[in-house]
Amino acid sequence: MNQVHGAISHAHNPERKDYLFRVSLKSVIFNEAGEVLVVKETGRDWWDLPGGGIDHGESVKEGLARELREEVSLTGDFEFRAILTEDPHYLAGLNLYQMRITFLVQPEVVVFAPGDDGDEVMFVDPFSFKDSEVFTERRIYDYSQLAHPETLQN
Repeated sequence: MNQVHGAISHAHNPERKDYLFRVSLKSVIFNEAGEVLVVKETGRDWWDLPGGGIDHGESVKEGLARELREEVSLTGDFEFRAILTEDPHYLAGLNLYQMRITFLVQPEVVVFAPGDDGDEVMFVDPFSFKDSEVFTERRIYDYSQLAHPETLQN
């Protein structure tokens, strides 16, 4: 097997090796009816939560804002709170390891449309994905249960 992308050897210190992970940020956004925002990204035929990889040098908020603008045309400010950080897992298609951080995002403006990287956007009852045959869609249900605003009341 070829070396996994993201391993960095140091010529000045051969014993040291650093490992990089792609970090994916996902957003759970509810409307007043308790439905969750989902997107079909360009070129995909399944629903997912909006989000994607954070770029080098971006803050978490900058990465979330960029991804939400690109996929669901988010405008305006938002508050966010991390609800789940997953262990890194191997993505064979990219030959790298990725970790996902999922956030409850509460935007000022709850009006969305497909962005440059999104084909379809809608609010849906997350329960409709509970038994989906598509792993990514089943995760929408799982994440929404973790993120539901009522579960975050202190």
